Amino acid sequence: MLNRRSFLKKSAVVTAGAMLLPAFLKAYQNDWKGKTEFKGRRLIILQLTGGNDGLNTLVPFEDDIYYQKRPRLAIPKQELIKLDELQGWNPAMQPLQALWEEGECLILNAVGYPDPDRSHFRSMDIWQTGSAANEFWSKGWLGRYLEQLPQPKPYTAIELDNQLSLALKGDKMAALAVNNPKQFKRQLNSPIIQALLEQQHAAEHEQLAYLYQTLGETESSANYLMEKAQLYTSSGDYPKTGFGKDLKQIAELISAGCETQVYYASLTGFDTHANQKNKQAQLLGQYAQAVAALRQELRKAGEWENSLIMTFSEFGRRLAENGSGGSDHGTANNLYLMGGGLKKAGIYNAPASLSQLDQGDLIYDIDFRRVYQAILSDWLQADAQAVLGRSLPKLDIF
Repeated sequence: MLNRRSFLKKSAVVTAGAMLLPAFLKAYQNDWKGKTEFKGRRLIILQLTGGNDGLNTLVPFEDDIYYQKRPRLAIPKQELIKLDELQGWNPAMQPLQALWEEGECLILNAVGYPDPDRSHFRSMDIWQTGSAANEFWSKGWLGRYLEQLPQPKPYTAIELDNQLSLALKGDKMAALAVNNPKQFKRQLNSPIIQALLEQQHAAEHEQLAYLYQTLGETESSANYLMEKAQLYTSSGDYPKTGFGKDLKQIAELISAGCETQVYYASLTGFDTHANQKNKQAQLLGQYAQAVAALRQELRKAGEWENSLIMTFSEFGRRLAENGSGGSDHGTANNLYLMGGGLKKAGIYNAPASLSQLDQGDLIYDIDFRRVYQAILSDWLQADAQAVLGRSLPKLDIF
């Protein structure tokens, strides 16, 4: 028989290990069977971790300064996928060419924020919370969005990872971090967890009751996700990588009718201080192949029109290449929106100036929080001001 002390000890071990109990969840024990499947708009966030070099992703090939400042790193004009008269994609983005040509991509140039921070951790916190550079927030912008929903469930938002990003954390509600629904369910089937679930805990200490409640919610979510994961098996051509598996998992859950509204996945390795050219091309190729496969499957399932993909990185790189064949931490960057329901497509604004810099860095044109505001208010039909804690000039992108 487990007593309170042993429970807390064991649950702490479980939380710190592979089980990853979402101890932030509140009371939403769900009897999900028989519920209507999700039919609303969906948001898929893809994070390029490490500070992707936007200038070598979307190359300003008509600006001679780009080639002057990057004699070894620059991509020759003739190798680019030309998107308009000024900019062209890195050839590694070729799998997304059809998406571009069919008007399913909107690119925003020079996205950033005032007083930019070049620390990976700090800048990612700013992007994930939606704070200003001089503010330190503990709740993410998507976590706050979840708290605005009338009846969110633990699986309303899912991060394909073994830990939850700050973006998805709230005080009263947060997302689930799930690498694989089958593995998630197997972990909950352990004798320790099942013994805990059988305990009578209604009159226990408040904190202990909360832990039991969280455990029950987690089991309910695991059952739901497990059932959905068994309904559809992807046949898409995803890269054989962790990121490819994550997007494949997203496609399977969406195609199976999962009620999850927000998905979050990351591709790491973009901190390219040395030998950047081949490394970045490999990562961009992986990203493009995975997104193209996801698009194809969502189109097949009739879910592409109500899905929006936003791709961002915590900062871009400096204009000038460094002495190691790479680039160093910068500021403003490109941001990508993709989906079958976009009302605007193409390149939204002019490329960042390469002649007017701030100590060698690009100067931002669009505050990233304006993009969040547009997504929240115009795509998700949410109260953006309540989520972001401020009202910003409207960005007319939807």
